Amino acid sequence: MITPYKDNTSGKKEQVARMFNNIARRYDFLNHFLSLGIDKIWRKKAVSYLKDLKANPKILDVASGTGDFAIATLKLKPQKVIGIDISEEMLNMGIQKIRKKKLDHIIELKKGDSENLEFEEQSFDGLTVAFGVRNFENLTKGLAEMHRVLKADGKAVILEFSKPRVFPVKQIYNFYFRFILPFIGKIVSKDNAAYTYLPESVNQFPEREDFIQELEKVGFNDCIFKPLSLGIATIYVGKK
Repeated sequence: MITPYKDNTSGKKEQVARMFNNIARRYDFLNHFLSLGIDKIWRKKAVSYLKDLKANPKILDVASGTGDFAIATLKLKPQKVIGIDISEEMLNMGIQKIRKKKLDHIIELKKGDSENLEFEEQSFDGLTVAFGVRNFENLTKGLAEMHRVLKADGKAVILEFSKPRVFPVKQIYNFYFRFILPFIGKIVSKDNAAYTYLPESVNQFPEREDFIQELEKVGFNDCIFKPLSLGIATIYVGKK
């Protein structure tokens, strides 16, 4: 199992929470800077896969962080968006952002464990996750919880980093992920491990058809995947 801090004996969940607490104040800047702003386009594309939900849906954003994906779902005109995350510092940054945008009457961010969701079965019409499932300590349990809280005919949309397979994008991507991203991330975030963990976690993540199998294993149907930006990221969609 890939963890952020190799010299730490605590579990992955605790390490991931610590990592995001450490980088929370620089997270949004680094996220947009290191992706050249493309991550905003990816989120918009991912949200478009939920446009066929019923009017005014109730949305759960898992591993919400600072709330960017939760905010992106407002295009669906939801009645309510709840975002959960294990990092208190990330949530604090997100709450400030949402209050500044005067969206706190629609979006609620709160601490929560994606592998032990506090919500009743069939509570949400739609569910989103951006760059979070890689960080699950128990992937199957986390996906099963997502399936459990979705209503019948509900849909989950997951946005995650992936590995390009086309020359020369693959080679450029690998060089950037192995050398440039960890170097810049270390300097700006002041956390030596966070942006080394990112490429390591992407490399070990079961992507494309393998991840579709993980979704189907917990009960999702009609699952598809859509590579973005020549395979740098991938959207996964599963229905209940």
